[in-house]
Amino acid sequence: MTDEESTVPDEILTSAKAQLDEEEISLADNEEILHALSELTPVYENDRSYFVLGNYDREPIRRLNLVVDRLNRRTDAYAFRMVDIRGEWDNSIQKFCLIANIVTSLVGVAETEPSDFLVEQGLLVGTVEYFAKSHVLKRDYEDEDQLFGWMQDGVFELFDQKGRLYRWQTEEELVDATGELP
Repeated sequence: MTDEESTVPDEILTSAKAQLDEEEISLADNEEILHALSELTPVYENDRSYFVLGNYDREPIRRLNLVVDRLNRRTDAYAFRMVDIRGEWDNSIQKFCLIANIVTSLVGVAETEPSDFLVEQGLLVGTVEYFAKSHVLKRDYEDEDQLFGWMQDGVFELFDQKGRLYRWQTEEELVDATGELP
């Protein structure tokens, strides 16, 4: 992705970078991170690994779990969510980046409910290596009150241009869209 292709709103990228730079990591924090990452042995033992991002509210997390379950049914694949990596991380952006660096695919499940993965979306499109291995399962709504904002629409457009935006409305369509992921 060239600079001309990246049309990430500056607000998303600035917010993500600010959170990443907010704190320095201590030796104790580093030890805890290494311990937590040791739980990711299946990432190295399988040909494909999927880091699934999305909303952890009650209903949306059911759908996240559905995506993780479907991806884990694949031969030689391992899918997981950020909360599956234990430890008390003060800086979730550092945690995200460390995990994103080692997986083969990043999969976002986008819904308009609060607690979505907005900052991570900025990192997905603002970092060439993350963008290259990212896919988004975007929920489409008929209700105009459930539309995404202009910043997210720009992110979705970038994924759509690369053929890595998968649309769904029902859970059955979400399962089908998950099946289309490489």
